[in-house]
Amino acid sequence: MGFVGYSIRFEDCTSEKTILKYMTDGMLLREILSEPNLESYSVLMVDEAHERTLSTDILFGLLKASRNASIYDLIKFRSDLKLLISSATLDAEKFSDYFGSAPIFKIPGRRYPVEIHYTKAPEADYIDAAIVTVLQVHVTQPSGDILVFLTGQEEIETMEEILKHRTRGLGTKIAELIICPIYANLPTELQAKIFEPTPAGARKVVLATNIAETSLTIDGIKYVIDPGFAKVKSYNPRTGMESLLVNPISKASAMQRAGRSGRTGPGKCFRLYTLYNYHKDMDDNTVPEIQRTNLANVVLILKSLGIDDLVNFDFIDPPPEEALLKALELLFALSALNKFGELTKVGRRMAEFPLDPMLSKMIVASDKYKCSDEIITVAAMLSVGNSIFYRPKDKQVHADNARMNFHLGNVGDHIALLRVGICFFCLYFFISILFLISVPCLASAPTC
Repeated sequence: MGFVGYSIRFEDCTSEKTILKYMTDGMLLREILSEPNLESYSVLMVDEAHERTLSTDILFGLLKASRNASIYDLIKFRSDLKLLISSATLDAEKFSDYFGSAPIFKIPGRRYPVEIHYTKAPEADYIDAAIVTVLQVHVTQPSGDILVFLTGQEEIETMEEILKHRTRGLGTKIAELIICPIYANLPTELQAKIFEPTPAGARKVVLATNIAETSLTIDGIKYVIDPGFAKVKSYNPRTGMESLLVNPISKASAMQRAGRSGRTGPGKCFRLYTLYNYHKDMDDNTVPEIQRTNLANVVLILKSLGIDDLVNFDFIDPPPEEALLKALELLFALSALNKFGELTKVGRRMAEFPLDPMLSKMIVASDKYKCSDEIITVAAMLSVGNSIFYRPKDKQVHADNARMNFHLGNVGDHIALLRVGICFFCLYFFISILFLISVPCLASAPTC
């Protein structure tokens, strides 16, 4: 026990006996800040590298710089360190060239064969096409659950409502179709339903965002319906605004989605786009996150590691210069950098927080105004986004009224979030007290 552990945000399940440690790429990046030479590790394995997340690209840049002995002289002190980069759909040659002709190992996959079908003509409405495909698969294909990829909560709720209406109209003419949605804002107890075994004589259809592409595996999936779209975060340096835009997926993502149907047996993937669209209109790989996101946090991390020449830093895919300049301007406005582009004392304190620089500056400044407890609560609420509010489609009015109760007194969003955070804390404290009271009662129950 204790030889295998994991470390995620706000939870560290490791000990001195831990030999194998699982963690997110963000957690590994934070560890480099406190331990630049990574002396605690002898092997690093980065899985699903094709996703090209922001933290992964920064890690690759730091590890390569370290290997070239330009920053930490890691080759001199850590010649035993090994880096493994793995993915089922990886541009291996590109990564090999980036790391100085590193060897490539191709390991045969263990998935079952997947039969891929394309539409003969482009679909005008992929939601309606997905609904029709689900019903056709349910009526004509052998047993096996269905996984449908959609772009977000609104599409999932719309499709769920239409499917329930159509299957209700068919009555007992078809077998039972169990509809299970999965998206980030869904409460945990509802998310867990996708993993429940499908009853005999019924079929389960999972309506999911691209969270089901690589992050989780659902047993029993034999049919995948892929409309070919996903929501992608995009950043405009000129306006400083981030937005979620619906874009076509890449070929690598399409292959990952198809592979979901070949985990437990032979499967089928129904792509709601033509073969021509796949070969001509889709990119080979997803655009790296570092090229479409706010770089303020990236610049702050690199500056805190002593890397001042950001323009010539060896990223595997360099970010846009305009976004880099915008990040420098923002950090200067927040007093994280001085007029020479050097990290200030405030900036060094900001780098210790795994947050957006504006939120970390807010926390640092709160000490001056003696309101750190309240500001930390507001920052926590802002970090989780809209996932603290659940708005069921059949109870939208009640949900909106409940949410407006936090805005009593015509207060702004931040004060309302502070009230939500205080309610969460009080609820957690109350449940903890009840648990502590109930434990002695449970212990003495046999003698009562």
